[in-house]
Amino acid sequence: MPEAKVQVKPSDHYNDWPNTQGFIADVEQRQPVELRMAGSIPTYASGNLYRTGPGRNSVPTKSGQIFQLSHWIDGFSQTHRFQIVADQNCAGSRVFYSSRFADQGRYDYIKENGQHPPYPTFGGSPDPCEAIFKDAQSEWDPADPTVHNINVTLSYNMPGSAKLFPQIMGRNPDSQKKDLLIAKTDAPVYKALDFDTMEPLAVATQDMLHPDLTGELAASHARSDPQTGDVFNYQCTSDSESSIYRVFTISASTQETTILAKFEDRPAYLHSLFLTKDYVVLCVWNSYLKIKSTSPTAPIIDKIQPFDPTVPSHWYVVDRTGTQGLVAKYDGPAFFCFHTINAWQELSPTDGRDTDIVTDLIMYDNLDSMYWPFYKNILSDSKEARVFVDTKPDSMRGSLTRFRLPSVGKVSPGESLQVTMEWKTGKNLSPELPTYNGTWGTRQTRYTYTLTNQSKSTMFDGIAKFDNGSLASLWEAHGQTPSEAIFVPNPKGTAEDDGVLLSVVLDGYVGKSYLLCLDAKTMLELGRACAELPVAFSFHGQHISTKGATTGDF
Repeated sequence: MPEAKVQVKPSDHYNDWPNTQGFIADVEQRQPVELRMAGSIPTYASGNLYRTGPGRNSVPTKSGQIFQLSHWIDGFSQTHRFQIVADQNCAGSRVFYSSRFADQGRYDYIKENGQHPPYPTFGGSPDPCEAIFKDAQSEWDPADPTVHNINVTLSYNMPGSAKLFPQIMGRNPDSQKKDLLIAKTDAPVYKALDFDTMEPLAVATQDMLHPDLTGELAASHARSDPQTGDVFNYQCTSDSESSIYRVFTISASTQETTILAKFEDRPAYLHSLFLTKDYVVLCVWNSYLKIKSTSPTAPIIDKIQPFDPTVPSHWYVVDRTGTQGLVAKYDGPAFFCFHTINAWQELSPTDGRDTDIVTDLIMYDNLDSMYWPFYKNILSDSKEARVFVDTKPDSMRGSLTRFRLPSVGKVSPGESLQVTMEWKTGKNLSPELPTYNGTWGTRQTRYTYTLTNQSKSTMFDGIAKFDNGSLASLWEAHGQTPSEAIFVPNPKGTAEDDGVLLSVVLDGYVGKSYLLCLDAKTMLELGRACAELPVAFSFHGQHISTKGATTGDF
């Protein structure tokens, strides 16, 4: 493992909390190396923890200039693997780390041409060398998986993979069915990664699953049923003010894709959706797209219309069986959301007869949160960040929020009912990247785990456990920046919070990372596996146990 040699002067960073190394890490570790253990990780967590997201964020071009990406979401893709192996000599585990750059072709294209490949980024990026190279751009191959930045979420053995990647599955059908990672983003595309090496293998599009899936928008956060393994998502066209939304499912048992419902609404940027025992719920919140007023390659953030607080959110409830289609529609307050959490059905508390749907999500007052994670705002040694954090508007802070959709199916979907807000937390913790015990998906849950953004640093500064809408526990340590906390359930446990949390944390003072293991019930540290390098801050992850149980898609 290449050892990080970083001299960190805390006073050069906002609030003496260094985090820059987690955003600029340019280290690839293809061969697994063992990490130094302190404390222990329970053996039931044995398996593989994969993380995906941005790594390095700049390219030295052949002209001698530096091409700098602007937005964290656009950082160059990197996949990380933590192999957790039961230690035969003690009651704990050993941990091995490896990683792989996932879009080297994109990096090389920019290095050669001085500008981004001709597809949209999220936040845009300056093209300082475009004038120099515009007459000598190299060709790019859309079929090359390393050219595409598909790095938001990961699925394991996703249903439909044989149709998406026949060239891979055909090599060795028996073994390949058990060792394929699928990377997803907010578009109808997938990237296949080798389970062991994380090598990008191929890209595919959703129309290979079903010929009607020809839209341009989809959710990074598909939902999977923890019992059946079926996967649910939506797709939307974006070429007219009244676009077609299609909600679909991929069956784990038959591998077939079914369109469950289609309906018209304005196209919007929707990062996630909900799933209950009987329904798929798609909320079209207020992130509507401009139509034909921007370039096809314009940044996503430039394609979104200004927030209009007078326009209600629209909630669509779709029957999961595929027999009833759209069964209900609701209107709600105007808001924006990146991440939904869980949803479930319960009898109405008012009459005890009707069925209600309850949903949890991270709610924002408007679209301002999209503009928070520009690199200039989140690197701890950025001069702009020092000013930004101290003046950041309250609208950039989210709230854990619960909505109720009453009396599902009581009226026709041609009429709109009203959602009700059950509660929302204060904004002081500004929770994000929520997780929960995925085995409880579609069931009523109490506990949500999130990262916090209390402005103690320029980025995330703790891991919170919420009991419904109340803060139950908080892990935090100065100068320690966590990534999304993945819940790994104790197979012998019966309570919802029986398990551990795994989070990759940067120790900003030494510029190195460690895999932190917390007791999910008490939020106390059980152990950590320490690396000799910085592991780039990632978006989301997937834990796959030695017995094949997964975190699931949510």
